[in-house]
Amino acid sequence: MADFIFIRKSRNAFSSFLHVLLNILLGAGSIFVTIVSSPILGIILVLISKWRIFAVRPRYWLTNIQSSLIDFIVGISLVLAAYFAGTEFSAIHVILAVIYVIWLLFIKPMSSEIGTLIQSLFAIFLGSNIASIALATVNPVFIILAEFVIGYSASRHILIQNQREKSTFITLICGLVFAEISWLCNHWMIIYNFPLNIAISQTAVILTILAFFFDRTYVSIEKHDGKLKAADVLVPTIFSILVIIIIILNFSDPRFNIHI
Repeated sequence: MADFIFIRKSRNAFSSFLHVLLNILLGAGSIFVTIVSSPILGIILVLISKWRIFAVRPRYWLTNIQSSLIDFIVGISLVLAAYFAGTEFSAIHVILAVIYVIWLLFIKPMSSEIGTLIQSLFAIFLGSNIASIALATVNPVFIILAEFVIGYSASRHILIQNQREKSTFITLICGLVFAEISWLCNHWMIIYNFPLNIAISQTAVILTILAFFFDRTYVSIEKHDGKLKAADVLVPTIFSILVIIIIILNFSDPRFNIHI
């Protein structure tokens, strides 16, 4: 019996080690191949890592794809961010690889209510940021569609993971709100440039803040049988309004504008 327990513990330890190693290889490898070759290869690695989606009967594929949208958004966004950061290896590529590994090992496995919110906000910020950068000079319909998918995916992730109201209507509304806001922001696209070739979209910041505010509001209403408790949303409301006002008034200098 003691030998059996030892063998089982050894196998569990090896499985955990292999899991960590594969995630590190995926996080670092997808960024590395993007730099030395093409973002297509990086994206392919991200897609291959989700092979289990199709390891079931075809009737479950759509559900599995929807459940994995947040992971897809984060992975593809980081790969594209590495591509737009330049083909010469630099510190920003290391940062992006570390962020991806942290996502895979620590953020993605979270299952609590706060953990699910963090996952969704992570995907909203990264997805919206890269959508603004990659699609800034093309037809606005593309960024509108991208933001619809991001809004739909994030809201669905929160509702499903926390076993709240599983309403397609709510997720579609969230997608439409994201699409509308992105359409409005697209007329005055602001990109902030930071050292290490880091670019952050104003749209991504605003959408992330609004998503946090709406989530806290929805949770409050749900917990109190359809009634909004002011104490639950007072701090998120003040924080969201102040940050958005500061961003719009003080950080919307036209010199950051890349698309009018």
